[in-house]
Amino acid sequence: MPQRSVDVNGIEMHVVEEGSGPPVIFAHGFPELAYSWRHQIGAVAAAGYRAIAPDQRGYGRTSAPEGIDQYDILHLTGDLIALLDELGEEKAVFVGHDWGSSVVWQTALLHPDRVAGVCGMSVPFTPRAQRPPTELWRAATGDSFFYILYFQEPGVADAELDADPARTMRRLLAGTRTERGAGEILRGDDDGRGFIDRFPEPQELPGWLEPAELEHYVAEFRRTGFTGGLNWYRNVDRNWELTSQLAGAHVTVPSFFIGGQLDPVLAMTSPGRQDEWLDDHRGTVIVDGAGHWVQQEAAEQVDRALLGFLDSVTP
Repeated sequence: MPQRSVDVNGIEMHVVEEGSGPPVIFAHGFPELAYSWRHQIGAVAAAGYRAIAPDQRGYGRTSAPEGIDQYDILHLTGDLIALLDELGEEKAVFVGHDWGSSVVWQTALLHPDRVAGVCGMSVPFTPRAQRPPTELWRAATGDSFFYILYFQEPGVADAELDADPARTMRRLLAGTRTERGAGEILRGDDDGRGFIDRFPEPQELPGWLEPAELEHYVAEFRRTGFTGGLNWYRNVDRNWELTSQLAGAHVTVPSFFIGGQLDPVLAMTSPGRQDEWLDDHRGTVIVDGAGHWVQQEAAEQVDRALLGFLDSVTP
């Protein structure tokens, strides 16, 4: 797939791009890369769209600024809008997975005039809370382990994940499923273990993940480490402070949602809760047998559902 680097929003961004036609910008999650969209890029391009997938700020071959405050939601959404400007396009459909879903939902709120449609995967839309997120989570979890709170202290999760990137990626990609107890992994007893320590070591890779695909992730994160992605989590309260104007805001552009039936994130946040906040919701698809990495685990089903949404919002 054609790749290039572009200067956007004060950083150098690595971009994978294929096809021509109405633009579709893909935003990956944690810990992923533009590579996470390898199945969708080809399918969307073949259907007559311009598919664009960046390594986002702090990931892969894109710049990773040092300051934690360089990873707040205004920077992350600003990167996507600056990329749209660099492409010479007025609007795009934005598709996100995991943390990328949060970014594209917020892009639809902050820049609705630039968004032709928005599709979230794995993380439903969540309206702005009445109190800072970490305050709410600490009240809800008490003395229990909760992975996002564990990620807050600079250097702690970084050291654990960086120590063995192969172990980190292998366990995360194979184990983030409710049937493997991932719900208890994300939130459970605080027994002194870190994050990756809680995931079981897989006896073999899942059928959807080839050894060469795993090694692509491992090689990139071995080179960059995980701090860039973790810094996104360290801005959750700052993001709340920066978006007071979005209290009560609805997503007004056409929207769509795709999730995996066995995704532990959906066990914590039901997709049905988002419907009242989505004014032009075109549907929700839950893929049987898929876990958190839905667009990689069930590429054909996701491609089919996504293309149906793209066709519904494209003249």
